[in-house]
Amino acid sequence: MEKENTFIFGRNPVEEVLKTNPGQVEKIYLKKGARQHGLSSIISLASSNRIPVTDVPGSKLHELVGSVNDQGIVAAISLASYMEFEEWLDSVEPDADTAVLLLDEIEDPHNFGAILRTAAAANISAVIVPKHRQAPVSAAVFKTSAGTAGRIPIVRTVNLNQAIITLKEKKFWIAGLDMSGEPIWNQVFDVPMAFVIGNEGRGIRKKTGEHCDYMLSVPMSNGVESLNASVSAALICYEWRRQRIVSAK
Repeated sequence: MEKENTFIFGRNPVEEVLKTNPGQVEKIYLKKGARQHGLSSIISLASSNRIPVTDVPGSKLHELVGSVNDQGIVAAISLASYMEFEEWLDSVEPDADTAVLLLDEIEDPHNFGAILRTAAAANISAVIVPKHRQAPVSAAVFKTSAGTAGRIPIVRTVNLNQAIITLKEKKFWIAGLDMSGEPIWNQVFDVPMAFVIGNEGRGIRKKTGEHCDYMLSVPMSNGVESLNASVSAALICYEWRRQRIVSAK
């Protein structure tokens, strides 16, 4: 695994990660005098998890995160670990309750973060991303994911198309989200699934689309052309999740 480090700032983001993933927090920096301004819950969470808290001048916070509204608090965190594709694949025994997302060069960190949050909430097994031309796991991604980036495997592959071929060998069916496809609720998901989410601007690359077993769409009304990538991902995740819950009854 490869892990990246960064800083997050602001009371709500820091408190959220302390509540959900305290093991990712390495150190907390408080602006001198900030302890007296409603930070007792954060300080208590840090203390209970043995995370060091250091009082520093405001200039130190500026040095760490730049000219932002830091609210007097910055946390040094270890961001979510990447798994390499082969490492993750060795750990998987896919069945009908297994689904993954493949992101075909998602560039907007807010989209990436929102997709990770949805994937974790919908019990998706992993999010697979290419090593190049893909938004990295950054502070913006972590903040948008509301701390869930560390709860789901983020798997990197050098070649997304080759990863699709390998997934097929593992009995996954590959469905791309594209306006040319059948409505998402017309397809029955009773096998291991991999859903391909295309780039915000150009969608799924032509070659990647050719590797898909079929295409699915979210029908649109009133001349609306397409949805945001993270919204499309959320809809397919929850249609898959709905079907799996129904089938278990």
